[in-house]
Amino acid sequence: MFSYPSDNFSDLGSTSINRPSLGGFEENTVNQQQYPKNPHIHRPEQAGGDEPICNHSPNPTFAAILNSRLQRRQVMRGGVAAAVAVLFSRTNLSNLFAEPAQAAEHGSLLGFKAVPVSSADAIAVPEGYTARVLLPHGEPIAGNYPAYRLENTGAEQGMQMGSHHDGMHFFPIEGNDPYQGSSTDGLLVVNHEYVEPRYMHKSAIGQPLDSDGVPLKADGQRAADEVLKELNGHGVSIVHIRQQRNGSWGMVRDRLNRRITGLTPMDITGPVRGSDHVKTKYSPDGTKTRGTLNNCAHGVTPWNTYMAAEENWAGYFRNGKQVDQKPDLPREQARYGVVTGVSRYGWELADNGADQYTRFDATPKAARATEDYRNEPNTFGWMVEIDPFNPTSTPKKRTALGRFAHEGVVFQTPVEGQPVVCYSGDDARFEYIYKFVSAQPYRKATANGDLLDRGTLYVAKFHEEGKGEWVALVFGQNGLTAANGFKDQADVLVNTRLAADTVGATKMDRPEWGAIDPATKAVYFTLTNNSSRTGEQVDAANPRSANDWGHIIRWNEAGGNPTATTFEWDIFVLAGTAEDSQKLSGNALDPDSLFCCPDGLWFDATSRLWIQTDISESVMNTGKYTQFGNNQMLAADPRTGEIRRFFTGPIGQEITGVVTTPDQRTMFINVQHPGATTTEEDFAAGKNVSRWPDQKATHYPRSATVVITKDDGGIIGT
Repeated sequence: MFSYPSDNFSDLGSTSINRPSLGGFEENTVNQQQYPKNPHIHRPEQAGGDEPICNHSPNPTFAAILNSRLQRRQVMRGGVAAAVAVLFSRTNLSNLFAEPAQAAEHGSLLGFKAVPVSSADAIAVPEGYTARVLLPHGEPIAGNYPAYRLENTGAEQGMQMGSHHDGMHFFPIEGNDPYQGSSTDGLLVVNHEYVEPRYMHKSAIGQPLDSDGVPLKADGQRAADEVLKELNGHGVSIVHIRQQRNGSWGMVRDRLNRRITGLTPMDITGPVRGSDHVKTKYSPDGTKTRGTLNNCAHGVTPWNTYMAAEENWAGYFRNGKQVDQKPDLPREQARYGVVTGVSRYGWELADNGADQYTRFDATPKAARATEDYRNEPNTFGWMVEIDPFNPTSTPKKRTALGRFAHEGVVFQTPVEGQPVVCYSGDDARFEYIYKFVSAQPYRKATANGDLLDRGTLYVAKFHEEGKGEWVALVFGQNGLTAANGFKDQADVLVNTRLAADTVGATKMDRPEWGAIDPATKAVYFTLTNNSSRTGEQVDAANPRSANDWGHIIRWNEAGGNPTATTFEWDIFVLAGTAEDSQKLSGNALDPDSLFCCPDGLWFDATSRLWIQTDISESVMNTGKYTQFGNNQMLAADPRTGEIRRFFTGPIGQEITGVVTTPDQRTMFINVQHPGATTTEEDFAAGKNVSRWPDQKATHYPRSATVVITKDDGGIIGT
C-alpha cells in the first residue's frame, strides 16, 4: 500500500527514529507530514500510531446517507444548524430514547457547576469535588516492586504500571455485580495504549525526539533492553487498590497484582484458531501468540472478566517484501496498514536479534509460514479476554468478534436464556461499527468466555429516515463466498474489514467508544472526527464535510430486542464551536458545554453519560482548536441532551477511561500522555511543556489515574 524509496538499514547514520508528532492518536486533523532526519528511513504517510485510510471501497459513507435525507445545501458548512433541526424534528424519534420517567418530573441528572475550559498544566474538577493522582506510569505493583526511575530496566518495567493509561474497570473484591459489591476495595484493571520512548530511556536525553521518536544506536540498531522496556510498557495492569481512612486510595500488595504485556503468552480461540492464517514459527499449529498491543478501550463481560481491545496494532509490524520494486503485502496486511519500512518503534532492530523482537518483521524469510513470522500480524487486531481474579490464567484472543482496529467492546445487559450481544467500533476514518450475537444463550450459572467463540458478527448499514440494518458477516452469505475470494469463516474474520466492504457497510467517521444506557438499552457511539471527508461524501449520519469536531450517534434495536437485525438511529450531539454544533434541544453548545473530538464514552448506573475528548496533540491549543483548551470530560443527561463540563486535564494529554465504584461515590479516570505536545527541539533542550503530575523540574510527565470524590461523600455528578 505504501511505497518507500529505500530501507537500507546498514546505511543508517541517525541516532533516532523520528516520526510526526502523533502519539496514540488515530487521526491527525491537519496534514502534519514531517520527514525523518535520515533520508534512509522512510515512514508511511500516517506514521507512528496514526491509522492510515485503508478503506478504498465504494461503500456509502454515513454522511452521504444523511445528506440524501437532509438535502446537500443544508449540510454544507454554514448550514449545519438547519440540517440538524430537520434531523432532530423528524418523526418522534426522541421518544425512542427517553426514559419512562420524564426529565421534567425528576429534574436534571447534572447537579454540579461546570468547570471552565483550561489550558493550564493542571487538573480541575467542579466545586465540592476533590481529585487525587493514583498509580502513575512506573509505579511498582508486582514482583519485587522496583521503585520508578528513568534507569529502570526492561524487566523492572514488567513489574510496574505500564505507559499511557487508557480504558479501565473497577472490579469489587466482594461481589461480581457491577452495581453491587465493595466500593472501597477492588481490582483496578488498566489498559496501556502505547509508549513515549523519549520519556522512558536515559539514552534519549538531549536527542531531538518527538512523541514517537526512539533512540537508536550508532549502528542503526536498537538496544534490546530498551525494546523490552517498551514492550513491557504496553498491555494491561491489574492492581488491588483500597480506600484509606483519609479518603485517598492506595495500592495493596497482593498475589492478584500482575502485568500483561506485549510478551505475555496468549491463546487464540474461536473460528481462526488453528487456521493457516495464524500459524507461525512460535505456534506452528496456530493456537497461540505472544502479547497484546495498543490496548485502547475495553469491555466487561456479563461473567465479570475484562476485555482489552487491540486498536492501532498494524504499524507495529513491517513487511518489506517487494515484487518489481513495489510492496507486495497480502490483503490481511494491506487493508490494515502494515508498513513496508521500519515499524512504529523499530522493535525488529533489537541488537540481540532475539526471536521475541524479530517477529515484528513479517517479511517472508523461509519456505513456509511455520518457519518465520509472515503471519504474526494476523495474531493481532482482536479482543482479548482476561480473568483478573485468576493470576495464573492465560489471556484469550476471541476471534469470533472480528479483526480490526478495535476501540473497545460494550455488552448489552444479559438476559437469562437469550444470546449475549456486544458492539465494537473500528477506530479509523471511513471504517465500520459491528455487533456480535452469541450462538448459545446466556445462563448466569455457567456463562463464560466460550460464549464469545461461536456466534454471528454483523456490520452496520445506516439508511435514510433513521433506519438501519445489521448485515451478517458469515461465510457463504451476503457475497462472502469463494467466488468473491473468501475461503471459510476464518478467512472472513481475519479479513473483517474486507468482508464489511463486500457487504456494503456504511463508512463512518472513526467509530470509537460505545456505551449503553442501562435504563433504555439505547446504544451510543462516539464518531471522533474525519477531516478527510469531502463535500461530495457528505450524507447521513455524518452530516459535515471536513468533520473536524465529531459527533455522537445513538440507536435503538427494533422492538427493544438486542438481537434484532434492524434499528432506528439519530444524532445525540454535534460537537464543535458555538457556530457549528447542536444539542438535542436545538441549541448550540455554550461555554459550559463546548467540546470537540468525543472519544471515551460511559454510562453510570443512574444513566449519566460521561463524554471524554481526544483533540490530537498536533492541533491542541492552536488555531481554531484554541477555544477548546486541553482535553476534558463532560457529563450529559440523555433525556434532555443537557451537557456540562466536569473535568479538564493538563497540557498535551487525552482524557480517557472512566468508571465508578458500585456506590458511584468514587470515580476513576485516566490522563494519558501529558506533555506529548513538547516539540523535539524543546525536548532536546530539556524544556517540557508539562511536568504533570509531579510538577518537579527534574521529572518527566507521566500518565496516571485520577481518583475523584465528592467532598460531602455524595454520588459523582450530583
